[in-house]
Amino acid sequence: MPLPESNSKRELIHNRTVECYGYRRDDGLWDIEGHLIDTKTYDFTNMDRGSVKTGEPVHEMWIRITIDDDLLIHKTEASTEYGPFNVCPGAVPNFSKIKNIKIGPGFRSEVNKVVGGIHGCTHLRELLGSVATTAVQTIIPIKAKTANGNSAKNSSLVGTCHAYTPGSEVVKRLWPDYKEASNR
Repeated sequence: MPLPESNSKRELIHNRTVECYGYRRDDGLWDIEGHLIDTKTYDFTNMDRGSVKTGEPVHEMWIRITIDDDLLIHKTEASTEYGPFNVCPGAVPNFSKIKNIKIGPGFRSEVNKVVGGIHGCTHLRELLGSVATTAVQTIIPIKAKTANGNSAKNSSLVGTCHAYTPGSEVVKRLWPDYKEASNR
């Protein structure tokens, strides 16, 4: 269900578009790509670019991770086509250092150790979060499908959102053999 109509008259000022794609590779790995574009609905002056016209990207960035079935990152590639400052693309090479990190609990913390703060780019880190979610959405259903209905392997999703609350009706239905740890 979409959001209800706003009760106030509004003017669109900023648009962010994020697109993510999950690809199965012929070598058994997966490529997950993300693309982010920020635009404004007005022209503005920029210190490094002179001016940015209506609809021209303020930010346009790409990121690709190559991962295995266990969601372990083997390779990361990034690109900044547009940024507000000339120095913005300088953070891109650091993203290639994101490898041997598994998508799952603690993922963002591990990523921030490599490209957090001054070593990275806020927008590429945000995009990487969307790419990580896309990886799970791409790989887990395919793995479940090829596991011949053996859903026990996918119980790692328990506790990751409201629907997957341990003991919930959804968890009982999907993983009837799942037993909550007694120390939780």
